[in-house]
Amino acid sequence: MRNKTLPKLLRRSLFVFGVMGALLMSEDSFAQKKKKKDEKAAPAAAPAAPARPQNGGNNNGPKPYKEVITAKAKTKAGLFKVHELEDKYFYEIPDSLFGRDMLMVVRIAKTANGLGYGGENTNNLMVRWEKNNDDVLLKVVSVNNFAADSLPISLAVKASNLEPILQKFSVKSRGTDSTGTVIEATDLFTKDNQALGMERSSRTQYKVSRLDAERSYIVHVNSYPINIEARYVLTYAAAEPPSNSATGLITLEMNASMILLPKEPMKQRLADRRVGWFARSYVDYGADEQRATSRRYLDRWRLEVKPEDVEKFKRGELVEPVKPIVYYIDPATPKKWVPYLKQGVEDWQKAFEAAGFKNAIIAKEAPSPEEDPTWSPEDARYSVIRYFASDIQNAYGPHVSDPRSGEIIESDIGWYHNVMNLLRNWFFIQTAAINPDARKVKFDDEVMGRLIRFVSAHEVGHTLGLPHNFASSVAYPVEKLRDPEFTKAMGTAPSIMDYARFNYIAQPEDKGVSLMPDVGPYDKYAIAWGYRPILDAKTPEDELPTLDKWILDKKGDPVYRYGRQGNNYDPTTQSEDLGDNAMKASDYGIKNLKRILPNLIEWTAEENKPFKDYSDLSEMYGQVIGQFNRYMGHVRTNVGGVMEVYKSAGQNEAVYTHTSKDIQKSAVEFLNKELFATPEWMMDEQIISRIGDFGALERIRGIQVTTLNGILEWGRLGRVIENEALNGNEAYKITELFDDLRKGIWTELPSGRTIDVHRRALQRAHIERLETLLTGSEPNLPAQFRAFAGPQINASQSDIRPMALGELKTLQSQIRGAIGRTSDRMSKLHLEEALTRVNKIISEYSGE
Repeated sequence: MRNKTLPKLLRRSLFVFGVMGALLMSEDSFAQKKKKKDEKAAPAAAPAAPARPQNGGNNNGPKPYKEVITAKAKTKAGLFKVHELEDKYFYEIPDSLFGRDMLMVVRIAKTANGLGYGGENTNNLMVRWEKNNDDVLLKVVSVNNFAADSLPISLAVKASNLEPILQKFSVKSRGTDSTGTVIEATDLFTKDNQALGMERSSRTQYKVSRLDAERSYIVHVNSYPINIEARYVLTYAAAEPPSNSATGLITLEMNASMILLPKEPMKQRLADRRVGWFARSYVDYGADEQRATSRRYLDRWRLEVKPEDVEKFKRGELVEPVKPIVYYIDPATPKKWVPYLKQGVEDWQKAFEAAGFKNAIIAKEAPSPEEDPTWSPEDARYSVIRYFASDIQNAYGPHVSDPRSGEIIESDIGWYHNVMNLLRNWFFIQTAAINPDARKVKFDDEVMGRLIRFVSAHEVGHTLGLPHNFASSVAYPVEKLRDPEFTKAMGTAPSIMDYARFNYIAQPEDKGVSLMPDVGPYDKYAIAWGYRPILDAKTPEDELPTLDKWILDKKGDPVYRYGRQGNNYDPTTQSEDLGDNAMKASDYGIKNLKRILPNLIEWTAEENKPFKDYSDLSEMYGQVIGQFNRYMGHVRTNVGGVMEVYKSAGQNEAVYTHTSKDIQKSAVEFLNKELFATPEWMMDEQIISRIGDFGALERIRGIQVTTLNGILEWGRLGRVIENEALNGNEAYKITELFDDLRKGIWTELPSGRTIDVHRRALQRAHIERLETLLTGSEPNLPAQFRAFAGPQINASQSDIRPMALGELKTLQSQIRGAIGRTSDRMSKLHLEEALTRVNKIISEYSGE
């Protein structure tokens, strides 16, 4: 599932205490400038020039309330009163809310084809409304740096973090009781305010020149007790729009949520990279360090022990929190799926029990209009699983959190109707060999409901603060995943937050084996680590000894290991894998694919549908190819692999360990056997003749070439070279790697036997990749990506070029000798052409 839990700007949201001084300084400065300007205009002998209209033409200062908010206005009460009058929107801001911290969350509600998706977060800002004479300023509050007000350095922090003014509004009127201020907010959403509209990167990519005001408007603005929701349409003129290019326009429907943050921020819990958690940070200039130090703390809900239950909690009894986490199911959800979505939420109750709470997370159906006419999914007091009638095959679990403390305020999980097709495909391809329930294109409701529950629990996990844990899926030995007793007790992975889908390892004889993960032991451990109150701790720092002990209690146990997503060279943190050995697991998986493929025509047919075409057959055949390709990727990552296991400095242990020589060598042997030796079993003529007139050969060639190039990739080869430099003969050397690949790809040369069409293409790809390694250069990453990519190998000064040249010379000799032994005409033509290629590459490189 897509993870929008911590959007990119919200991840960088940090908090600064004591910025009110900077606010006052900026306001005083602004007021002084205005006063001096007024004083210069004081001579009244000449008639005063008309004042320049500002924000709706407020020429003469605030007007009487009834002249601005007339009887025609439609008023909505809430955080602010919102008045709609003739396509204009007015905010009536209570005096008590000036200076309060609020969070502005901007999302795409509806989008142009090719430009993101509905629900995608584009910006998060902490803002404050401030008065400045007859103006109101909407300021963006800096949360990147911090120093306590009691420290002298706080003055420097304030001086360096002047808040930008997002928008200035003229005061239109005072509230009827003189405790509110009326402004017109229309321009905030209809003018080209980049923070609330299309992202800069998209503007650049699609060559946006301007906002078309004539085609931009507000759909509605709704006010609730702690939030205001604005929905608005923005149309941009663009030279290269992603769709409907003839119009030269891009139209987006945006939603801006402005949410009131608590007056008193929740106590932080400091993050530790040994436990997976969504976290945020700021630079703490007040820390007793001789450098600028980053302070990282968790995103989590505020779960507190009731005062009357403190002693029970200390005795180890489960207690109910002051305020539980409650999820409502969108009224638009089909009724038959509601129970399964609710179960996915409440599956986390057992994890919170490990944290000392009972009934900490609850799912409810949304009340009907008759039961509660005021209830709305837009109300930030309610977290909702929103159901979208969309063909997007996805679900996502975001949350909105207080950048000052990490407190999660609310969450709306996005659930797209067509995620069921994605689930159908996964479950079919990964379990149909042993599972009769998956041998059809439309599952029984109970089967699909269980899959919905699985994804619901995964997305809820994100909203609780947990990121993907990609180390979880390798914690269990491969053979244990064939054991019914073990899998029923432990699931198929220790965490539902991994991308460990379904049990493709289990074989037909493994009766009663579990087929999917559940909220598992790692999840319970992580929730307890992040949520269990440490009652005696007064500050976040006081909690650290206890938090560290909880981690060390699980030291060395792979069940409780966290592995980050995105580490492309760690074979133990891969997506979609299972078990502790990719070669063994993939061997079982391929056996099951070989059982499924001959049955695809039968299993994708449907009775009583005489006009049904072969689109389902085509889709599922593509799923077989895709699953096989995943297995090849799982195996390939072991070559040049480096395992990352987070440790604290106090543990005095290695964090990075190279994959053993035996494992790397076995990975190459597996690829030579299962992929580079043509996988003819996938070329099922009965299927191919029904789904297309061309492309079957290209599917196989694409997997072979992608895998080969992935093995002989610059960074991977750099790790192979470094491994030898560090570990000598214990390492899988680059010379061994190149020898093993050549022997697997060119097995026909010694005997002169026929080379099939797949192998001919693979051998040409091998020559082309060697040429790239000899004459090309490692990717030149843009500057903004270099910091994330880490160190890069310098190809021209490494062993890669001489190794590639040596391989080409070896091939030159072996191909030349094989031509005379080869009797098949096409094979001989292929070898002659291959030799010409190799000769040319060597000659041009040598300057001959």
